[in-house]
Amino acid sequence: MAVQIIEYPNRNSMIPLRVAAGHFATNHSHINYYVDLTMTKCCLAEARAAALELASKFENSTLIDTILCLDGTEVIGACMASELTRAGFASINANHTIYVVTPEHTVGSQLIFRENISPMITDKHVLILAASVATGYTAQEAVNVLHYYNGIPVGICSIFARAKECAGFPVISIFDSSLLPDYMSVAAHECPLCKAKIRLDAMVNTFGISSF
Repeated sequence: MAVQIIEYPNRNSMIPLRVAAGHFATNHSHINYYVDLTMTKCCLAEARAAALELASKFENSTLIDTILCLDGTEVIGACMASELTRAGFASINANHTIYVVTPEHTVGSQLIFRENISPMITDKHVLILAASVATGYTAQEAVNVLHYYNGIPVGICSIFARAKECAGFPVISIFDSSLLPDYMSVAAHECPLCKAKIRLDAMVNTFGISSF
């Protein structure tokens, strides 16, 4: 049976939070809410609205050369870059080119950059953009790979975040877990739903949901 998605309105009506309650498995944990960010990542109107809200948090305080897009957030990243470099815009990035890149995942899920992409990372001020930061595992991996390629991480932002801090950076988000006060993200062997013998509803990852 398909998982039911419910919309939570936001003060910005273009960006509702779409959530399903249940028992879900990710690559790193078990969670009791699946936050569906597909429309926000893929619909230009929603992506632009999300980009405007996130860009406003960095426009006057953070030099950004590159936006590193995780979880399929390239449309949002491109909109953020456009906003931050807009002529006449009150930003320290105005009239300054910003690269929008995404890492490659190896078979072992290691993040890498090819030779034609790495110059956009090395010695550049890089903002990490994720769809969600729940455990912080992927964002931490992004910070690690930036250090490996001699990039300069300057911040972490996302549409939804449970973690308030990651790798020494505050996580800037549009939505946080205050909307879902009982949100749970735990290792599979510690999952109380599994211990209660509640079956998984679906597998979830950055591409979406696969119901059982």
